[in-house]
Amino acid sequence: MVRRSTLDRSPQSAVHARESELQSPAPPPGGYDRAPAPRRGAGGRWTVWVLRALIWAVLIIIGVRGVIAIVLNQKTPSPPAASTSAKSGTAAAGTDGSFPSGLAGGYAMQFASVYLNFSQSTASQRARELAAFLPNGADPQLGWNGAGSLKLQSEQVAGISVRDAQHAVVTLLAQVNGQMMELGVPIYASGSGMVVNGQPAWLAAPTRVSPPAPAAASPDTAAQNALQAQLPAFFQAYASGASATLTRFLVHGVTITGLGGAVTYSSIASLYVPPGGDTRQITVSVVWQIPGPSGGTAAQLPMTYDMTVVNQNSNWYVKSIRAADQPVEQQS
Repeated sequence: MVRRSTLDRSPQSAVHARESELQSPAPPPGGYDRAPAPRRGAGGRWTVWVLRALIWAVLIIIGVRGVIAIVLNQKTPSPPAASTSAKSGTAAAGTDGSFPSGLAGGYAMQFASVYLNFSQSTASQRARELAAFLPNGADPQLGWNGAGSLKLQSEQVAGISVRDAQHAVVTLLAQVNGQMMELGVPIYASGSGMVVNGQPAWLAAPTRVSPPAPAAASPDTAAQNALQAQLPAFFQAYASGASATLTRFLVHGVTITGLGGAVTYSSIASLYVPPGGDTRQITVSVVWQIPGPSGGTAAQLPMTYDMTVVNQNSNWYVKSIRAADQPVEQQS
């Protein structure tokens, strides 16, 4: 039998035992022990597992889509090559990718002023001037054999037929050697430059046609007689352009700019007033006198207008005046 060491039976042992009892928590009232505190770190582990599950789900989805793409040979759609090339080609012609029609019209007129003027005495000058409009190596006379003569009196752009972003044909209406004609000028445009890239074509001028006869209608004689007496004063003010005087003949709130003395009133050649209410659309032909040389006889020229007039308090007032688009039907 082993005896306990006397050291264990010393007074210190009793002291330590007492301290151990003091440090231990006392049981709660009623004799029940307190429930153990939850272990730390349990919630963090659940978060980690949820994140891992999400990552695995994403990886699985990516893997499945990749396998499907490989099996079906799918590719990410790219812009069509034709569309890209079209844009690169059109950008050179105009800032918005369209053919520069306005510039081409002026360019064709400048070209035609040289092309439609030639004579033997000015052949060399014509060749030098035409070269500025033609491609390198082109015939500087564009096929002219050096004989005869041609003289351009006037020209206007009649139309432009655009073929694509770089090609168009400008049609000019011109008066050449006293005759009207059309000239088709092919134009090639690239960037800020252009050139006449082919031989022009002489085309027929517009043919003269007869407009349909206007429908017969009886005028309003009473209104026509009233306007026949009132309109001369209006046209005198309209010719002079005196705004203060002109306003007296206008519907309230209406503004019309006169001719500023470019012509003077002579007479009314014809007037037609249709039946209707207080507002009428009338047609009137006015004879203007155009100032000539000092001391000479003034030229006279009739011009036809469509006008809107309004009857207010037994007087007619002008609401608008414009160029007529139909012949005068009733002679005064």
